[in-house]
Amino acid sequence: MTRVLAVLRPEPGNAATCARAAEAGFATLSLPLFAVEALDWDVPDPAQHDALILTSANALRFGGAGIAALTGLPVLAVGPHTAAAARAAGFDVMAIGSGDGAQIASVAHAHGIRRALHLTGRDRTLAAGGAIACVLPVYQSVAVPVAPDALGALDGTIALLHSARAARRLETLVTAAGLERSHIAIAAFSAAIAATLGAGWGGVVAAATPDDAALFAATLALPRATGD
Repeated sequence: MTRVLAVLRPEPGNAATCARAAEAGFATLSLPLFAVEALDWDVPDPAQHDALILTSANALRFGGAGIAALTGLPVLAVGPHTAAAARAAGFDVMAIGSGDGAQIASVAHAHGIRRALHLTGRDRTLAAGGAIACVLPVYQSVAVPVAPDALGALDGTIALLHSARAARRLETLVTAAGLERSHIAIAAFSAAIAATLGAGWGGVVAAATPDDAALFAATLALPRATGD
């Protein structure tokens, strides 16, 4: 049988990924390692920017009422799900990046963007410079306790990693609990996330593009569960 996919991202993304996985025929284990919280932020003058860069739909989900003041800016989004969330919030999507944050910055430059505003989380990968004039955190991910028995349920699963921070925390938790990491396979949302992992996992693959469909497809290259 196909190995269970352990979904580690925070809500509401966790439930969304679990639903997509179920539709694709996968069994899932929901084990959020973080919870997302909104941050207080001041809305900048839209006239000072020529585009909005979004690497996660969480910026829209947790940005609050201030998001509406920015809908006149075209959006450059990482991945189709972020792009769909931007359209649902009333934005026009100029371009959809197929890589990570660094790649979308290059896309912005190629589109002639020079003063982009990047709404993001407190733990971020992009900094101001080049096409990005301002990086503004509007949410943060806070680690939540994980019970030992819940962590033990990862044995034999494929853990889905949607962020480098999740990769780091998973390694810390597994090491502290004395779990055998060779019994846990990894499917990462990008090659950059996969590159943050140490050795010893039961196989590591990365999605070809930053979306759940590609992430699920990547898992098929991992070894099947014992007994298959």
